Amino acid sequence: MSGWRNSLVLSALLALRVSAYVEELDDSFLETRGTQDVWLIKFYAPWCTFCKHLDPVWHQIGSELKSLGSPINVGKSDATVSTALAKDFRVRGYPAILMFKKGVKYNYSGPRTKDGIMDFAIRVGGPSVRALSSVQLFQSARSRHEVMFMYVGATSLLKGNYTAAAEELIVHTSFFSGSREVLPKDVSLPSLPSVVVFKDGTYFTFNEQQDGELKAWINRERFPTYSKIDSYSLYAMGESGKLVVLVLLEETGVSEASLRYKLLSESVAAGHRDVYGRHFLFGFMEGNDYINGIVMSEVPVPSFIVVNLAVDGYFLPSVTVETEQHLLDFLNGVLNGSIECQGGNGVFQRVRRLIYNVQLTLTPIFTQAPLLACFLLMLPAAIASIFCYLCCRARSIVADDDHGGDSAAPLPPSPQQPKKMADKKAD
Repeated sequence: MSGWRNSLVLSALLALRVSAYVEELDDSFLETRGTQDVWLIKFYAPWCTFCKHLDPVWHQIGSELKSLGSPINVGKSDATVSTALAKDFRVRGYPAILMFKKGVKYNYSGPRTKDGIMDFAIRVGGPSVRALSSVQLFQSARSRHEVMFMYVGATSLLKGNYTAAAEELIVHTSFFSGSREVLPKDVSLPSLPSVVVFKDGTYFTFNEQQDGELKAWINRERFPTYSKIDSYSLYAMGESGKLVVLVLLEETGVSEASLRYKLLSESVAAGHRDVYGRHFLFGFMEGNDYINGIVMSEVPVPSFIVVNLAVDGYFLPSVTVETEQHLLDFLNGVLNGSIECQGGNGVFQRVRRLIYNVQLTLTPIFTQAPLLACFLLMLPAAIASIFCYLCCRARSIVADDDHGGDSAAPLPPSPQQPKKMADKKAD
């Protein structure tokens, strides 16, 4: 019995110690925050299920950042109570994760996982551009980052543009700088200074004449050429301006056809980067729920689809893709316009998507509880009918009042009227 009590007390003390690393913030934070402070803040609502699931992860993040000696403070705020603070950070949904660093706010839009949030916090909480002073440090950074950008050379106008781009895009990727000596000898640069992106086991150098503006190039190149894609990364890819070539796979038990599609798309992404790398990102997605919402119908698995997240549009191949040439013909058709973009975010499509989402929500309810579904479906119609009846009834009463006023008996003459008529006769 005493052992059980000791265990309970130990657990309570441990929970109290962990929670001490996360500070509850209210509207007073607007006055007390320092200009040099760095804060990682979670905005939540008490009724939000996702917020509750994130809470233990959030306390783990606070504890781990503290153990690393990080200057990042971790806090959380009830957005339904601290409304002024939520408005200042432009909170639109829950849970919202933001970094406040020296007066600048950075929004986190990645997966709500400990590793994803920790990577964001450490990346944004430190300097926008990290200096590398040795080959060993470069190799260490390269092994920890799937995609990394690096400025190589002395101070220049290009470095100023690079630093400005890094300050804005640090929420998405990692930026470094160093001299030519810190790079491996097999890295060949056409000239100095240069900006290089390392990804896909190789590297690519920025060329202003071919690639245009530096920040736009970084935004396009901050994704691997081929990767596993989820709803968070797909949304972010839409901001790059590129189309996304997706292979939809089963969530479990990948079939032989799915494996063939995956290898085919990966081969085209790697072998034809010079042709398609400027226009497309390639990857695979497990499950089709998210894509079904864009297409507004059931998309078969496995299959190919090209998504344009800028307009919520999509392209489907006109024939079954079985060979590399089939896939190349499909991509060429998307680029030359011979394959029509479907969907979109026009008014008609938005109405269709709203109806689709309502049907998607009600179908399981109808299947499991038809009476409840009928009640929920009829309730808005009943309320609307009652409202219309009351409006019509009010108008009818007003009309009756107006009509009764017009047909009423004439008022009796005032006491002065007979006197005036008598005086007139006397005259």
